[in-house]
Amino acid sequence: MPQAHNERPSALPEIAMPAHFSRLRPAALLLAVLFSLSAQATLKPGAHAPLFRTEAAVAGKAFDFDMAAALRKGPVVLYFFPKAFTQGCTLEAHAFAEATPRFAAMGATVVGMSHDDIATLKRFSTEACRDQFAVASDPSAATIKAYDAAAAANPERADRISYVIGQDGRIKFVHMGPDPLEHVEKTQAAVRQLTGK
Repeated sequence: MPQAHNERPSALPEIAMPAHFSRLRPAALLLAVLFSLSAQATLKPGAHAPLFRTEAAVAGKAFDFDMAAALRKGPVVLYFFPKAFTQGCTLEAHAFAEATPRFAAMGATVVGMSHDDIATLKRFSTEACRDQFAVASDPSAATIKAYDAAAAANPERADRISYVIGQDGRIKFVHMGPDPLEHVEKTQAAVRQLTGK
């Protein structure tokens, strides 16, 4: 006789779960959804990169960064980082600082962006970025959100996401992941492929 849809097949044992597990299940499902959305929430290659103007710092000095003006000079590597002076973000800044001359030789501009205030980023631009490239402040997180770079756990803070943007204003490459050094390696390879240099 065929089994009804609400009956369990006899080959699968019934597992008794403690009552508190049933209360944890909705929270676990919510976390799984948030993390899966975060992993997919980036602009895709071919999409138009949102243009923006914001305060930035290089070598300890503040200036107005304009994405449209930077793109007129060549491709832009825009990397988002969670917070200045944290271990991973400092390591990533050091690696981008070391690679900035290679990016410049390919005609590319490197700029980092976080939710940090400009006073913090002025210090970070000297101490961690070693006066090699600009770091931009996004205190309202408007650009972070426009680039789908907000962290799932804290939408005001950026996740670790890197974009290579072509002079045509389109996303050419995107990388998201926890390893700060991979961001430098992968964006450098993408710029090399884009420029042929």
